Formats: sequence, structure tokens, C-alpha cells
Amino acid sequence: MKLHVNHTTEYRYTAPLRYALQTLWLVPQSGPAQTVHFWSVGAPQKLFAQRDAFGNSVNAYTFVGQESGDVRWSLVNAAGEVDTLGIAEFNDDASLPLPQLYLRATQLAQPHPLLAEFGRRFVLPDGADGSADLSELLALSQGVAGAVSYQKYSTNVTTTALQAFEAGAGVCQDQAHVMVAICRSLGIPARYVSGYFYAANEPDLASHAWVDVCLDVASRRWASIDVTHSCLIDERHVRLAMGTDYNACPPIKGVRQGGGEESMTVNITIEPV
Repeated sequence: MKLHVNHTTEYRYTAPLRYALQTLWLVPQSGPAQTVHFWSVGAPQKLFAQRDAFGNSVNAYTFVGQESGDVRWSLVNAAGEVDTLGIAEFNDDASLPLPQLYLRATQLAQPHPLLAEFGRRFVLPDGADGSADLSELLALSQGVAGAVSYQKYSTNVTTTALQAFEAGAGVCQDQAHVMVAICRSLGIPARYVSGYFYAANEPDLASHAWVDVCLDVASRRWASIDVTHSCLIDERHVRLAMGTDYNACPPIKGVRQGGGEESMTVNITIEPV
């Protein structure tokens, strides 16, 4: 499926903005599951591109206000065309971090005995050979989706996997974090993936999150699982970035001085070409 994506983030401030440093994880890359035909990113200042430790394409810019300036508005825009291939199983390139990195505990997806106990209902102990069974992982994703029901505005970007699990509600980000934390609790490497999801009747899921779970450590083989829909990713998914959790690859992260109170409006449209 060929999809055109347009993603705008608009900021408004109640006082003049004096300084801002923003980092953007808004550039998808071609890979086993997709081919990026073209992509552009626009920002208030010149963008500087680099690659982060997880292999993501990252852009950053710095804004410095003038003494006589009165900047109270800014806009970041990302848009392009991606051909999605629906491939959910793949092997990492040798240049990427080893799967074992994704066993480490992180703030939003920490292993926990309660999560391990839940996970063992679906995933059987598999020894120490570094392999995992895909059918069991899909069953686990269905279990997570049932235990953490999708409810808009029930959490925020600081909600941890354990908090969402105990509350029994969250959004796609939380469902992904719970899945990642359970896998780590069972000794299975897992990572958080940010991206887009095309569904004409589910516009709230345009900004989406899912997980990569390592099927075989030795060969670096992974499977991408959409926990919200309890399925492998397919042609509806556009992959943006990956990391240990949301904090490692948010769409935009930054710091600022001045500006007073900030309000942010995000608009994402996805259309088949």
C-alpha cells in the first residue's frame, strides 16, 4: 500500500519565546517493511541531521529569540510518501545494537514480578537459547490488549507500564510498554516502535505505537507486533523510530526558555495514494 502522510505540530505561547532546542524523530527509513519514496521535514530554523544510537534518523534545530522579537508561535511539519510492504519478520542489520540491549530496564518499561506472572500465562519458559515462539507472543499481545483496554486520555507520556497494567487502561503507547516490560520480565528482548497507522475509521490511531520482539537472539531476528490490534504489523503501518521505550524516540522532544504557557496542537492525515 502506498500512503501519503502529513504530520504537523503547532506550538503557541503566551509570552515571547527566547530559546528552544528541539530534537525530532520524524523521518521514516526504508527497510524490510517499507520503502520511503520521499520525505521532508520543516522547522522554524535550520535542521541538522544525525543518526542516534538505535539507528534512527534524527533532526535537531535551535531557536534563539531576538531582543526586540515577539515570537509566540512555531510549526514543525513532516510529510512524505511511503510504500508499505506488510513484512513483520526481519533480521536486524549488523550495525544496529545487539538484541540484549533491549533487556535493560527503562523508566517506562521496567520488568516486574507481577508482569512476569501475567506473561507466563501465555509464554512458556524456553530455556536459555535466546529464542521465542511467535504464536505465544501473539497470544500474549492479545492478553495485554484485554488487560489494558484502550481508553483515550486515560494516561500521559510519563505513565509507566506497571501503572497502566494496574489501572487496566491506556493508549497504544501504554499497551506497547506493557508488552515490552512483560517480555523483558521473561528474558525476551523487546523494544518500543513509534509510527503511523492508516485506518479510515480510526483517526485517533494515526499516531501509533507497537513493539518489536526478538524471536532469535543469535540471528537478530525480530517480529513487529501491534498490541492494540493483537496482530503482526501489516500494510497499514508506517515505521518511524524505535528505542528502549517512548522516551528514547518521541516524535519531538526539547527544552525552551521563555514563552510562558505552551499549547500544542498535533494534526496527522494519512491517505492512500
